[in-house]
Amino acid sequence: MYRYLISFLVVCSLGFISINPNPPNFREIINGDLPYLLEFYKARHQNPEISLEEKETAGVLAGEMKKLGFEVTENFGGYGIVAVLKNGKGPTILYRTDMDALPMYEKTELPYTSKLTTVYNDEKVGTMHSCGHDIHMTTWLGTARTMVKTKSSWKGTLMMIGQPAEEIGAGARMMLKEGLYTKFGVPDYGVGLHCSPTIPVGQVGFGKGYTMAATESVDIKVFGVGAHGASPHMSIDPIVIGSMIVMELQTIVSRNLNPTEAAVVTVGSFKGGTKHNIIPDEVHLKLTIRTYTEEVRTMVHKRIREITRGVAMAAGLPEDKMPEIIIPDEFTLANYNDPKLVDRLMKSAGTTIGPNNVINAEPQMVGEDFSHYGQTEHKVPTVLFWLGTVPDARIKSGVLPGLHSPYYFPEPEKSIETGVAVVAQSLTDLFNQK
Repeated sequence: MYRYLISFLVVCSLGFISINPNPPNFREIINGDLPYLLEFYKARHQNPEISLEEKETAGVLAGEMKKLGFEVTENFGGYGIVAVLKNGKGPTILYRTDMDALPMYEKTELPYTSKLTTVYNDEKVGTMHSCGHDIHMTTWLGTARTMVKTKSSWKGTLMMIGQPAEEIGAGARMMLKEGLYTKFGVPDYGVGLHCSPTIPVGQVGFGKGYTMAATESVDIKVFGVGAHGASPHMSIDPIVIGSMIVMELQTIVSRNLNPTEAAVVTVGSFKGGTKHNIIPDEVHLKLTIRTYTEEVRTMVHKRIREITRGVAMAAGLPEDKMPEIIIPDEFTLANYNDPKLVDRLMKSAGTTIGPNNVINAEPQMVGEDFSHYGQTEHKVPTVLFWLGTVPDARIKSGVLPGLHSPYYFPEPEKSIETGVAVVAQSLTDLFNQK
């Protein structure tokens, strides 16, 4: 018996097993912090700033991190902030929150409803955290406060990222281009969360592999020959050509894509013409493309070009009036969750909220630029998981406003409590993982 005990102690001394005889009581710490965090959440909800305008939001977050003892760099990649806490020798872990809101009026009728407005596309509009970024920021702050209070239980470097411009798919690229990994080091892991409008509050959802899609905005300019509406024979009608292109694009997913793969091709805007009796000489289509893999993405691009040109040729358009297809070089990458890291985080989450509250989440075709942190040449293992935010009453009613809805709102207290507990436990376990 003593021989086995001695062997066990030797193994521990060599660092193969990490023992924490007094693990932190995250629930107790978080419950004591909830009043502060709830006030912080309501203030952020009432003061949302849209993409590239997050100056006040970033300043508030930076101030909070400075008070906690983090080394803070501001205005990094737009209004981005990087807060670093070095706590001895160990892994470096990146934990990101996004900060921006959406240009829309809030209709929740909450007592802390946003009443701020801004100018967007030359129009006065409301601003609203209808995608949960206010919960993301509060959970991020709560995690930082918890990790500082439990510094004796972990070793390593915590890299807290406050990212701008997620809603326009630009913020992560902005921070990486600014030299995030060059200046602050390449993390060993990257972690993020996103509010779910369908998962009950108190639960979290994880998926392995591709969980969110690459997103692209494609523009197609369709040209024609204008004429009087009473003389259509004298025209080559771009509205008809555009309509045929819209219908033919629907065959890409239904007839060109392997049924085991996934993609979305949606025409979200069709604009052209000025008056009832004028056939215009140009129309404009706006598409959103969603894919997971580069192979499928390449095929979709190819078919868009072939269909668009083919319809135009069939209509009799000359070469100098072939449609113009604009596909930007930069786009939001598909989010890939590292399967091994998912297993670790699911185990950690189960430890703090119970295994029954850790569910498997299906892939979705929404986009999130958190994906970029794990797809540089460094190939950092990353995981973005879903945080349940829906109260029981809303689940029972079946009325579930989606993200980006003017009626969406989370149940803040339990969402924050669950988010902080899961992330703090996960980070601590990763720091102590040998």
